[in-house]
Amino acid sequence: MTRVVSLFLPRWPTDRLRRKSGDASPPADAPLVMAGRTGRRRLITALDANAEQLGVRIGMAVTKAQALVPGLIIADSDPAAETEGLDKLALWALQRISPVVMADPPDGLVIDTTGADHLHGGEDAMLADMIRRFAAAAVEARAAVADTWGAAHAAARFLARPSIVIPAGESEAMLRTMPLSALRLSPATVSDLHTLGFETIGELLDQPRAPLTLRFGPEIVRRLDQALGRIAEPVDPIRSPELVEVRKAFAEPIGAPETIARYIAKLADALCLELERRGLGARRLDLLFHRVDNTMQFVRVGTAQPVRDPRRLVRLFRDRLETVDPGFGIEIMVLVAIHAEPLREKQTISSLVEEPEADVSDLVDVLANRVGEHRLCRFVPVQSDVPERSVARIAPLAPETGLTWDGDWPRPPRLLPRPEPIETMALLPDHPPVWFTWRGVRRRIRRADGPERVRGEWWKRDAELTAVRDYFRVEDDTGERYWLFRSGDGEHEDSGSHRWFIHGIFG
Repeated sequence: MTRVVSLFLPRWPTDRLRRKSGDASPPADAPLVMAGRTGRRRLITALDANAEQLGVRIGMAVTKAQALVPGLIIADSDPAAETEGLDKLALWALQRISPVVMADPPDGLVIDTTGADHLHGGEDAMLADMIRRFAAAAVEARAAVADTWGAAHAAARFLARPSIVIPAGESEAMLRTMPLSALRLSPATVSDLHTLGFETIGELLDQPRAPLTLRFGPEIVRRLDQALGRIAEPVDPIRSPELVEVRKAFAEPIGAPETIARYIAKLADALCLELERRGLGARRLDLLFHRVDNTMQFVRVGTAQPVRDPRRLVRLFRDRLETVDPGFGIEIMVLVAIHAEPLREKQTISSLVEEPEADVSDLVDVLANRVGEHRLCRFVPVQSDVPERSVARIAPLAPETGLTWDGDWPRPPRLLPRPEPIETMALLPDHPPVWFTWRGVRRRIRRADGPERVRGEWWKRDAELTAVRDYFRVEDDTGERYWLFRSGDGEHEDSGSHRWFIHGIFG
């Protein structure tokens, strides 16, 4: 099932102008509009939220807007620059989200994410991350994902607040309640349909098609079929001349898995030769399959380090080949290194002199492409006495930090996600518990060691100025060992609640 994302930038002209102006940008609270000419009239073509709140509207005469809002900042509209900016955003999305991205002027992008959402944690997480990134860049964005470009386009502009996922197979039900302007019809056609009494897309779907086509031409029926997925509306992916790309066109379409795999190997060889000529190694690659039915399939793989080993790349693609549906045949295959970094040759150390370092990057690449890069990490020490702050997650192949954990007091190999409260009986202030109850099971303590006092990090939070924890290593009758602590020093009320918690398990 095809899945398409429509990214809507409702204030792209003004957001782009503020970003481009930098320090010379108008104040954030100042009303800003863009103006262009229609004949002899100068009209508002775009506006920011400040101007909209003050009553300015798109299509309003500039003179009227100035009279309505004293101090209104007016800039000349630049459609060419705005379209160029969308193309740059499309290249950004190409590298980070999906290999099939194109600008959707004047105010958005369209992204085919079929089979790519799992690399971003699912569709909801993918849309949320996209919106968060744009918000960090001071660009307002809304996003929707649906089965078709038309359905996603409508949902992004009329339903997303700021994002919405239309489940597979529910696009038609969603479209029925949408206004006619959501169908990407020309303004003149929408006006004529309103004159005839039509208000929603559902009313058009219930009408015979022949009279609509006879009166308005093929536009209405074509847009309906595109939105419902009855006819294909392929996304023509944007490309940059800086990308390293190789392609193979076939005189006769291919579809057998072994044939596809054979040509993947040939494309990988050609790509690696070009990468070597440029002194680069691939970090992210896309393999695109252009089918004879004018649709596209793709596979994206990534590597933890720059790579130009054809066999390694072929292995990564073959692991994902089962996700490709050749349909009635593939007529073009394209292999693109959408992200590459400098890579210099390294001399292999002879095992007679020194044992080579273990290289786990190949394993990391295989796992990352199967389960998602965001699911892989390794743990490293952090300088902190507070146990839950003394560890951090980093990328699997990130450089060593050089830090180690203090070995004076052993730490359990398994820390709970957060300390869990327990019931205990213990003498204050320095004695370990005699027993404790955790998750409904009562355990009698046979041996204990402690306390190890951990003080709060007062330089981070004022509330930790007097905070104290006393940790104990305890062993129960069955030989199980646990890491318990009391919040507080057992004497002073401001040192903690004096409640007991379990924080980890030994062995």
